[in-house]
Amino acid sequence: MNALSTVTSWIDNEPVIGAEGGTPILNPATAEPVAQLYSADAATIEQALNAARKAWPGWRELPTPRRIEVLREFRRLISARTEDLAAVVTEQHGKTLPDARGEIQRAMETLDMVAGAAAYLQGRLTEQVARELDTFSSRHPLGTCVGITPFNFPILLAVMPMAVATAAANCFILKPSERTPGASALLAEIARDAGFPPGVFSVLQGGPDIVGRLIEAPSVQALSFVGSTAGALSVYTRAAAAGKRAQTFGGAKNHAVVLPDADLNRAVTAVASGAWGSAGQRCMATSVAVAVGPIADELVNRLASEARRLRLGDGRDGATDLGPVITQDARARITRLVSEGIHAGAKPVVDRSEESVAGFPNGFFVGPVLLDQVEPSMQVYREEVFGPVLCVVRVESLDEALELIRASDYGNGAALFTGSGAAARRFQREADAGQVGINVPVPVPTATFGSAGWKASAFGDTQMNAGAWDFYTKPKFITTHW
Repeated sequence: MNALSTVTSWIDNEPVIGAEGGTPILNPATAEPVAQLYSADAATIEQALNAARKAWPGWRELPTPRRIEVLREFRRLISARTEDLAAVVTEQHGKTLPDARGEIQRAMETLDMVAGAAAYLQGRLTEQVARELDTFSSRHPLGTCVGITPFNFPILLAVMPMAVATAAANCFILKPSERTPGASALLAEIARDAGFPPGVFSVLQGGPDIVGRLIEAPSVQALSFVGSTAGALSVYTRAAAAGKRAQTFGGAKNHAVVLPDADLNRAVTAVASGAWGSAGQRCMATSVAVAVGPIADELVNRLASEARRLRLGDGRDGATDLGPVITQDARARITRLVSEGIHAGAKPVVDRSEESVAGFPNGFFVGPVLLDQVEPSMQVYREEVFGPVLCVVRVESLDEALELIRASDYGNGAALFTGSGAAARRFQREADAGQVGINVPVPVPTATFGSAGWKASAFGDTQMNAGAWDFYTKPKFITTHW
């Protein structure tokens, strides 16, 4: 058993077991338990809420430079413990160690961004709006904020809302996925060591029932959620009905359009990485390759070569390209969608969905899948697969490709591979998605920009990272006459 063999909630900088019995956390590569999760009960939830209420006045009044010092130390300690954090992520999620390290690096970029909190939190002043009257504005924290995060980025998607919320002088309660909870417990320990006062950052472990209690809690002012579209819409509407602020981010069906003038070597490498990296368990994964005109056959052949060479295995093995998916249920859903797509007429150029891995007979492995001649009416195209499945849709023009993206229910990301500046400029203006890449497969902006999708991929009008300062503060407008 490792140091995280017991994963608990964290409140007031201490682990809190709560009254619920332990449930096993499985390593998806082996299907064996690696830890016991102790979920928060009603008393534990109330304890976290009380701790935040108690801590907020002191944290709110702490000068901004002092809060930034704490967050800088948090960043330093995360960097120092990168290998510990990556090991926990790989053990409970299954992604490869390099992939886990990359996630941690992106989290540190967010912490670099919030180091400029003093500038982001500035107000405005206009003198002489009328004779001897001046008006100015200032930003104020909300109080207790909540983050509900998914299994696939247990560090990055915890740090992104937590960092901005606490830099803006709020207290933050994290409810991570019960599938990958170990990283959040380690983050809470690191936050304590970094100097966060008790009650400013808490972690509540457990299932979806905790979310309902947090939505109903009078002291909770804002909720941020990342997960499925159904979950995002549910949290958004319930939070709004309860008078809370909410920003919720849902599913995706990200298209990568490849024009005949594209650098095919670069496009194939990028699309393959976007589609099959992290076993496709990313909200920004490339799930549809749109082959335009005569490039289709060669694109499919080269993608097939990439799909065949990728090695499945335990994410802790340096030779592994693709780890397992998160659960047996996820594996069954992915293989069902692949089977239904083939039955509906999609051509299985590469189908490794049922492939077993030597030495891991019980692991939740799904190998790379490449389906050609996919039609938009097929379920495998319409539904977010969230697995290593790439659908190829053939069209004759950029117009058709843009219409495919417009017609999709989702609008998280879209990418274009081309050598044409005119085509690129048109695509970046017209692609119906919140995050667009030109010769970039996974167009997630750096932390100094906001990050959010469109349509059913996001609810609310604020973003994550630098786009979240408005969400975690409320403006006050003051008019003075002397």
